[in-house]
Amino acid sequence: MDITSAVQTLTESANTLFILIGAIMVLAMHAGFAFLEVGTVRHKNQVNALVKIMTDFGISAVMYFFVGYYIAYGNTFLSGAAELTAHNGYELVKFFFLMTFAAAIPAIVSGGIAERARFYPMLIASGLIVGLVYPFFEGLIWNGNYGFQAWLESQFGATFHDFAGSVVVHAVGGWIALAAVLLLGARNGRYRNGRVVAFAPSNIPFLALGAWILTVGWFGFNVMSAQTLDGISGLVAVNSLMAMVGGILVTMVLGRTDPGFIHNGPLAGLVAVCAGSDLMHPVGALITGGIAGALFVYLFEWAQDKIERLDDVLGVWPLHGVCGVWGAIACGIFGQSALGGLGGVSFAAQLIGSVAGVLVAFIGGLVVYGVIKAISGLRLSEEEEFNGADLTIHRIGANALD
Repeated sequence: MDITSAVQTLTESANTLFILIGAIMVLAMHAGFAFLEVGTVRHKNQVNALVKIMTDFGISAVMYFFVGYYIAYGNTFLSGAAELTAHNGYELVKFFFLMTFAAAIPAIVSGGIAERARFYPMLIASGLIVGLVYPFFEGLIWNGNYGFQAWLESQFGATFHDFAGSVVVHAVGGWIALAAVLLLGARNGRYRNGRVVAFAPSNIPFLALGAWILTVGWFGFNVMSAQTLDGISGLVAVNSLMAMVGGILVTMVLGRTDPGFIHNGPLAGLVAVCAGSDLMHPVGALITGGIAGALFVYLFEWAQDKIERLDDVLGVWPLHGVCGVWGAIACGIFGQSALGGLGGVSFAAQLIGSVAGVLVAFIGGLVVYGVIKAISGLRLSEEEEFNGADLTIHRIGANALD
């Protein structure tokens, strides 16, 4: 009996440490979001980019702790510390891990609305998104809430499979961002006589640093989504690697060696492989990542050229929104045993689940940002935008010369 108890304690401790390491790796990814945005925006908006990611994370943690986690999983942390530390505090660390996922939503949105958004209205919106909109869909898919997954299984023989959040996290974040971007409108001076005026990235090394931090942290995002040691799979790691490489190579070719496209290429591949990284063959993951890279390049250029209101600074709608949906659909294709996958997945369920995620995210985003726009407004004045968010909001520039 003592041996059994010791083994159980060791297992619980190992699982707690495993998911804690994953939580820390995903936490580090938020530095990647910050530097990717800092390097992409103009110099007069760099401080604002850094502050947004930090403060969004803070409000996300509080809202998810008190509201969002309960909506998604029906659990609260309002009991005594003695109860919370049962099983080595595994549930607490699981919350930490899932909260870093939830906080990725406003971090994604931040890149789309950069350079013209007001500070506190957007912070309030982030709290509402993480507290209400995101956990509703998270619980629908990852906790089986409201019978949606059960219905899919009864109709199509399989639930909607999203191992690490191609749709639950990335597509939801990207389509919420699309709603916010459309409501904000384009940055002043972005379009002249119907033509796009290029705003060059302010710092390519910072952009590259952000992409690398995100890429490395993504292996915690994907592999540690198993949440316990006995569920860990080398297949997830290698599929993540192959999708990342596919995204790099395709954006290198289609993006004409542009460093902005190339450094977003691995991110496009990693977004797409999240859903089926535990099912696909590595060749399927490579193809999935390559197609995601192509989608990002083509849709980023198309959106900027053809839709004037869709001034998506970091391209978060094509990168997260569209590549996330593609990833879930790709899971329904390359996850099939006939194509070398492990099987147990339905293309129809993947398609319907993806559409549900898009609808929840886009409608939820329109409601949250639309209400805030009606009450307080969303964007800076023309003069404030011209001066830059750094001086307007934070009263300080990125360096002493500003």
